[in-house]
Amino acid sequence: MKLIIQVPCLNEEELLPRLLAELPREVAGFDEVEWLVVDDGSSDGTIEVARRHGVDHLVRLTTNKGLATAFQAGLDAALKLGADVIVNTDADNQYRSQDIPRLVEPVLAGRADIAVGDRQVRSIDHFSPSKKLLQRLGSWVVRRASGTDVLDTTSGFRAYNREAALQLIVVSRYTYTLESLIQAGKMSVALEDVPISTNPTDRESRLVGSTSSYVRRNAFAIFRAYTLYEPLRVFMILALVFGALAVAAWSPFLLDWILNGDRTGHIQSLILGAVLMLAAVQMFALGIIGDALAGQRAIAQRVYERVRRLELDAGVQPTSYERLTLDRALTVETIETSIAR
Repeated sequence: MKLIIQVPCLNEEELLPRLLAELPREVAGFDEVEWLVVDDGSSDGTIEVARRHGVDHLVRLTTNKGLATAFQAGLDAALKLGADVIVNTDADNQYRSQDIPRLVEPVLAGRADIAVGDRQVRSIDHFSPSKKLLQRLGSWVVRRASGTDVLDTTSGFRAYNREAALQLIVVSRYTYTLESLIQAGKMSVALEDVPISTNPTDRESRLVGSTSSYVRRNAFAIFRAYTLYEPLRVFMILALVFGALAVAAWSPFLLDWILNGDRTGHIQSLILGAVLMLAAVQMFALGIIGDALAGQRAIAQRVYERVRRLELDAGVQPTSYERLTLDRALTVETIETSIAR
């Protein structure tokens, strides 16, 4: 059994050594534990740090393509490198690496295809009350959209078994956490929460420019991912809303006609109602088209999964891949020296 711990990175030369100093080289249940760094077009010395500090594998993206793309590239590489279980963690050392054995336990035991680290947001001291509220509200929305019971939906500390990783396809460029959960829920993938602890933060997340921006981008990501899997439901709801508004706009004319027998006037209401009813019909038509496209997307996803399996059988090497081989004893000394500095 092989475990690969993947770390998507963007300009993490300062914090990466701390994370690598804590990553385990041995985990119960695995014969091999390897580290994979995915460099998302860093402009600092992240690559050199990874080379010096004992990373086994490196995937180098030529430009900054976003966290979701880096995550997907790491997942593809880990599969081609023979991983039976893949753990994803953040380069900012937010998650405690000592929790990795606990995180992979449900996957090893066969109870879950994906294990998600639950940071127990209410107990994190450096999270403001507003951030805790937004995290809980966002997680509730994602649970409703995905049909899962995951408590901490924005947690990036996750373990995937080989089958779950083979099926996972992330479309978003912003973040993979929400879309992958909605996808997993719609595909009836077994998920389990694992309580974890966090390290004190050294810097704010780069994904959060401001609270309003974070809420807006996550709301759009949730809506987009849900629409990919449930287009008919989404557009039928919109059609019903526009239809109800059309009837409301027509109601003055209808009431005057029924009660007084007067069919004159109310031209503005009739025009507004007609426009809204046309919008309702269009939403319904878009729902039908979207449902047909969702069926095609499901077929394309199965084809993509099959291509992945064929590539694995053929021994195709990961894209933008570099294998790093260093003396482990020298690596440990290098890490300790960097931390001391």
